[in-house]
Amino acid sequence: MNYLTAIIPVRKNSERVKNKNFKKFNNKNLLIHKTNKLKKVGFFDEIIVNNDSDEAINIANKLKVSYHKREKYYASSKCPNNEFWQHVARNTYSKYIFFTNCTSPLIKILTYKNAVQNFEKLKGKYDSLNTVNLVKDFMFLNQKAINFNINKAPNSQDLPDIYRLNFAINILSRNTMIKRMSVVGKKPYFFPLNEIEGFDIDTKFQFDYANHLHKNLFKS
Repeated sequence: MNYLTAIIPVRKNSERVKNKNFKKFNNKNLLIHKTNKLKKVGFFDEIIVNNDSDEAINIANKLKVSYHKREKYYASSKCPNNEFWQHVARNTYSKYIFFTNCTSPLIKILTYKNAVQNFEKLKGKYDSLNTVNLVKDFMFLNQKAINFNINKAPNSQDLPDIYRLNFAINILSRNTMIKRMSVVGKKPYFFPLNEIEGFDIDTKFQFDYANHLHKNLFKS
């Protein structure tokens, strides 16, 4: 059994940005960029592309990393994330899992290394490390303020710290991932990313903007 395995999940039929993991992105594509970065981290016993397409398998073979082709159900929108995460863990024979999406392409190699090192130091106290974005916004739910008093609104910098999971980096044990059916442990350690590294692609605008930033920050 491996000690630490990196998992890159990709689907061929992304819904909001068609085929986003394989679209041209700074002369390559998101999957290639992500895999190449992880190979340079140097901490992983194995890198696995978890996928449902021949294109992803061809990329994995070309880059000399492993792959796992998931069953049709686990690649469909009918499958809840919790079932998918548990399925991934059950098919990954490693003590710890480093789960990272392609849609956060602006993370530096040093940040990946720092995340692993922090998890190693803290794993006795916390059972997962999860990257987050700090949110300092006036939030409403069902037309009601949820993080401030509408009758005594503070300055934005005085709002309480709210963290949004960005799913860029998630590190936890295989056992925890199976038991909780999640990439977030019972006692998570939140690892904040800056606005650039924590940038996540969900829309075409975000894809195009991230592509622009990537060209200026990284060599293709």
